[in-house]
Amino acid sequence: MRRNVPVNILLTLFFTTLGMAVMGYHPGLEDDGIYLTAVIKRLNPALYPHDADFFRFQLQASIFDNWIAGFVRWTGFSVPATELLWQFASIALIVYGCWTIARKLFPEARAQWAGVALVTAMFTLPVSGTGLYMVDQHLHPRTMATAFILLAVARILANRKAQAALLLLLAFLLHPIMAAMGISFCVFLAMAMQEPAFGWLRRWPQAGRGARFGFGAVAFVPLGWAFEPPNPIWREAVQMHNSLCLYHWAWYEWLGAVAPLLLFWLLWRFAQKQGDRLLARFALAVFAYGVFQLAVAMILLAIPAFIRVAPMQPMRFLHLVYFFMSLMGGCLLGKYLLKSSMWRWAVFLAAINGGMFLSQWMLFDKSEHLEFPGRATANPWLQAFDWIRRNTPANAYFALDPEYMAAPEEDYHSFRALAERSMMADNIKDPAMVAQVPELAPVWARQVAAAKGWSRFQLADFERLKTEFGVSWVVVSYPQPQGLDCEWHNDMLAVCRVP
Repeated sequence: MRRNVPVNILLTLFFTTLGMAVMGYHPGLEDDGIYLTAVIKRLNPALYPHDADFFRFQLQASIFDNWIAGFVRWTGFSVPATELLWQFASIALIVYGCWTIARKLFPEARAQWAGVALVTAMFTLPVSGTGLYMVDQHLHPRTMATAFILLAVARILANRKAQAALLLLLAFLLHPIMAAMGISFCVFLAMAMQEPAFGWLRRWPQAGRGARFGFGAVAFVPLGWAFEPPNPIWREAVQMHNSLCLYHWAWYEWLGAVAPLLLFWLLWRFAQKQGDRLLARFALAVFAYGVFQLAVAMILLAIPAFIRVAPMQPMRFLHLVYFFMSLMGGCLLGKYLLKSSMWRWAVFLAAINGGMFLSQWMLFDKSEHLEFPGRATANPWLQAFDWIRRNTPANAYFALDPEYMAAPEEDYHSFRALAERSMMADNIKDPAMVAQVPELAPVWARQVAAAKGWSRFQLADFERLKTEFGVSWVVVSYPQPQGLDCEWHNDMLAVCRVP
């Protein structure tokens, strides 16, 4: 085994690099409007004096922003370089975690690395109905937590429960909700490993108590507001996100939730017939975990009194299921189909990576596929954000179209994360924060309503925003409305002071 260590390290680095190259890298994208912004605020408290509530509450139960900000202070690295380094490191840990799981379940090296290959290609596979990718195209605490959860699963398979507990604690400190799912699965897996012939399934109350501990671990997070009575504006914000409304899911989203569980049931039966007890136990643990968590989610989200649980997104248990589905699918392909055939491996790698690369390239076709630090951009929105970051006061307060993320060529990049300035609430990502923190609902609704009809705004409308909210700058289409004092523009956008 030791003779293979250099090869395994090289393969881990290869699939890490390949996976990142296929998925792309987009700092400041979507959720990074919360996480990257929080890191920047930690490093420069003078920033975001007007809108910090729209990202700081999300991280009150996580050490992520302190971790990354502390690393920047300790090393002297820039924030962009640090984000890139930890994104690569997180993916490398995921790759290593997947390989260690596969190594426990499949003795053949070709099966192990085929599983890893399929996982890395599928990083940007959407997890049905949840609004999640398996891995985000920017640094996210969920990615780091997932790495620790996968490593913990491998430790359970190796009967190293104390090590697994430590890894799950690290995951919990980074992303409590995802860690709770990881704890729940590890409980099921540990019970499957201990009980011969799966007799533990006849004691569902005992299994349920253990799994509920994982789901209920979130109760230790200071999120008491999650059980306060909802208000109509909060309900409106929740309804804007289909991932929070289980019973509004389309049939194909339900299929994406149920089909993987059926596949693991089939894998359990198949492994039993093959006499592969460890693989059978693992497959049954995934199936039992999924059925249990699905039942919990359906009950909680069906009862009106539990409506405030919706933002905790109990269906996110599928995230782990999709990881295991991709890993087991690849391992089985490597064992029974690819084997040692070079041309089969070549076709396999080209097909899965080429298809996923093409989908990401088309999805973000107005941005560089790999937005590395220091690399010039042709995206007009990112050009505007960069000029704002370098040329406007730290306390500047901006107004933009509330739907700016969905604008042509914007590609869902966050103004707060990349311009590093305060802005009025948007109507795309900020509703997700409102769903988590109902106290923000009146502020969000008032600001979005005030900016309604943005494309028709004239000087008097911008002056109204300045009087009502204190807005001092705006980002508008070029050529700008008459009367605005604009200090920068490109062919699409102008950055202007409000007189």
